[in-house]
Amino acid sequence: MSELVIRRLLVDLKTPLPRRWNGGDAFRSAMFNALSMSFPAGEQVFIDSVRKGLARLEGPARERFEAEARGFIGQEATHRRIHQLFNEHLEKQGFVNHWEPRIHRRIRRLEKMSGQEPRAWLAVTAATEHLTAILAEHLLTHPQQLEGAEPRLRDLWLWHSSEESEHRCTAFDLYRALGGNEKWRRRLFLMVTWHFSTDLVRQTLHNLWRDGALWRLSTWRSAWATLFGTAGLVRCHWRTWRRYLDADFHPSEGDGTQAERWLAEHSDLAPPVSTPRAAA
Repeated sequence: MSELVIRRLLVDLKTPLPRRWNGGDAFRSAMFNALSMSFPAGEQVFIDSVRKGLARLEGPARERFEAEARGFIGQEATHRRIHQLFNEHLEKQGFVNHWEPRIHRRIRRLEKMSGQEPRAWLAVTAATEHLTAILAEHLLTHPQQLEGAEPRLRDLWLWHSSEESEHRCTAFDLYRALGGNEKWRRRLFLMVTWHFSTDLVRQTLHNLWRDGALWRLSTWRSAWATLFGTAGLVRCHWRTWRRYLDADFHPSEGDGTQAERWLAEHSDLAPPVSTPRAAA
């Protein structure tokens, strides 16, 4: 089992954010702002899912996961708090979060469909964690995605990315430990991908409209380069996305070395709060 460290991020989030904080680039700023808008509600779903799954385990199986689950919950709770602070600045700038209410509606729908069945919640969490792990790896290996970003905000995103990479296996392993069905794992992944992608597009477009940059050619040149260019997110990682649908897939096959290196080199910026001891 993984030993997940709960860290405290020492980044100034009291000073207001520049409107186009990501290198003055309207599209990249709008897209990352959209992602941040989804995180507080999304991270809470992940926390609740892992809690539900852990509660269903007993005996040695529970002991095997308990420390890792505590670390996962601690990391996600910190992400949720940091992005709440980030989002407060966006709200003051006039941006409106339309993504979060949609997440809450889907949570209510899932509650009606599956009740407290932890495997459904864990399947959704594992699927979303795969998408965020892809984004994390891309940010850590393609620094141009945050080129020119204000240093404190670049650090925030790279810290978040590194911890997402670090705990990318937790929900997936819990799902399998509870006997989760492979057909439903793949089916829910496709559903999560659809909702995540369309929500990201909708919120990014709305952010660009609020910013007054929606109809500028420079905005769409940046969008193409960011998503489909030589170092674009979709172009570089569609095979990694597709890999989740294979029967022998496991999140541990992703490359976590960049995340490990970043966390080791920035231990003063994100010092440990606690380190749950993993069960032997």
